[in-house]
Amino acid sequence: MIAALALALQGLPAAELPPPPESTCDQPVLMVVTGTTHDRERMLAYAQAIAASKLYEKLGGYYVNIPAPLANFEGEAEDGHVTLIVRFPCLENARAFWCSRTYQEEIRPLRLDPSAGDYIVRVYPEAPLREDLVGKVGDNGYLAEFYGAAIEQVED
Repeated sequence: MIAALALALQGLPAAELPPPPESTCDQPVLMVVTGTTHDRERMLAYAQAIAASKLYEKLGGYYVNIPAPLANFEGEAEDGHVTLIVRFPCLENARAFWCSRTYQEEIRPLRLDPSAGDYIVRVYPEAPLREDLVGKVGDNGYLAEFYGAAIEQVED
């Protein structure tokens, strides 16, 4: 189907070509932040700046966990070690948050120079919901649409 469409559009002038399709943004991802906090006060100010920016609300991001563990079943972590998980509707929206001018120029510097903590930030695809859980834990998707294109980005 896509190949047929491409062939049909091949001879059209650029002005007559339809716009590229928008991302469906239907594959949720998890942004996992893990590391050790060295300056709790600065990290609190950083978290408050993220909340005040409303970037998560605009991009459909929300915290999946509270970064204070309830139990430790195996291994030892140094004091101040945290893991925080943020769910986004898709990789594009996680990237739109990370690369936003607001985050890169106003918020992220609050925890840098000197570093308020040593963190690793990775984004993982969300695992599909097992068939036996369908209808029991939610629809594993978003009911509203959020668009990263509306967030101003920094130059690469």
